[in-house]
Amino acid sequence: MVQCHPPLELEELPKEDEERLEKLFSKLDNDGNGKIDIHDLSVALKELAPHINRSYAEKFLAKSGGKDAGDITLSEFIHYVREHEKNLRLQFSHLDKNKDGKVDLEELISAFADLGIAIGRNEATNLLKRMDQDGSLNISYDEWRDYLLLAPATDIHALIHFWRHSTYLDIGEDMNVPDDFTQSELQTGKWWRHLLAGGIAGAVSRTCTAPLDRLKVFLQVNPTRENMSKCLAKMISEGGISGLWRGNGINVIKIAPESALKFAAYEQVKRLIKGERKNQPLEIHERFLAGATAGAISQTVIYPLEVLKTRLALRKTGQYKGIVDAAKKIYAREGLMCFYKGYIPNILGIVPYAGIDLAVYETLKKKYISKYQAHNGQPGMLLLLACGSASCTLGQVCSYPLALVRTRLQAQEKAAKGAEGTMRGVFSEIVQREGVRGLYRGITPNFIKVIPAVSISYVVYEYASRSLGVNMT
Repeated sequence: MVQCHPPLELEELPKEDEERLEKLFSKLDNDGNGKIDIHDLSVALKELAPHINRSYAEKFLAKSGGKDAGDITLSEFIHYVREHEKNLRLQFSHLDKNKDGKVDLEELISAFADLGIAIGRNEATNLLKRMDQDGSLNISYDEWRDYLLLAPATDIHALIHFWRHSTYLDIGEDMNVPDDFTQSELQTGKWWRHLLAGGIAGAVSRTCTAPLDRLKVFLQVNPTRENMSKCLAKMISEGGISGLWRGNGINVIKIAPESALKFAAYEQVKRLIKGERKNQPLEIHERFLAGATAGAISQTVIYPLEVLKTRLALRKTGQYKGIVDAAKKIYAREGLMCFYKGYIPNILGIVPYAGIDLAVYETLKKKYISKYQAHNGQPGMLLLLACGSASCTLGQVCSYPLALVRTRLQAQEKAAKGAEGTMRGVFSEIVQREGVRGLYRGITPNFIKVIPAVSISYVVYEYASRSLGVNMT
């Protein structure tokens, strides 16, 4: 007869540990059937860390050795957790440099540096606060154990990946500050998988919201006071339903070169800013400077594609056979410089957009964490999406007049005379004819597309990154 471990494990447990684990098991067992299944664990992990995906729950169940289709019983749970806690204690001892039973801010930064992971004081403080339940600004073993108990990891690097998290959001704009990658991700090649997953997410997101983007362009270049419904009706009557996606092909194609250029430029500018501080991450103002510079470099190179996108979005049925035909005809008619019409307001628009987007997102996130951290709360997925939507919306409000002027200049097919072809001239003309409100013409569909674009981008990125072997956490 085979003797089971669990009853013996239960007997060996101190009473307080037994009660603690039984209480945790009951909390995880949502339906009260005496077993934890994939749904129960996924819900618990989402509450702990919003960016955790289903694969973490699957890994945990696989490691815990559930016999019945991934379900685990109380005895199996306790048996696994006891082994997992031994590993967590060992990893905690590596972080606790002075062996006082606590990990403070300096020990945390030092431990990360030993692992080759650059972390600034701000991020280290935020990570510390996530685990710190009593507000002492240091982590006890119990706090460490309780936070990472459900992490399906055995080494310190995997535990830290569970601890930290990041997001990728594509809203169809090209002025966002690039993501920071860890040294490990750069060395192992995971960075290109993140970029590829981001490119796939961006392509799907932009394609889904392309009609709103084309509607925005039409409203921007149309000086009459037509509302959205009339403008949409004209677009459909002229080109049919499929015509709503005109210009989307070039918008998707330019994702790859722009992402690669922006990433390469961002890494180079970061190196220049850091100097000797190789293992220290950038502060928020340095990220803004590096991101804005990288954006300006990438936009300079791919800007002709931006002009082509606008011209293709505004084209009439039969005017161009495709992207190459459009480029040839526009070049033959207007020359090479036409592909840089509106370049100056575009570059100027990067500064307010990237700066406000980054600053507002970080501020909103930190405000939430500082307000609810004392209650052991974590920013949920909806809240993070709301922060991202709010920050990019505010960035758009401040940079939109420049984007409008850029589009008007891009759309000019004939050589404008005098001030009509300059940024100042277009500004003056809009204000004189349409008033200050004219500078925000077309912003409504831009606002409408933010939430679906952010949501679609997040969901597609999560699935794409999982397929490519990288997680969002």
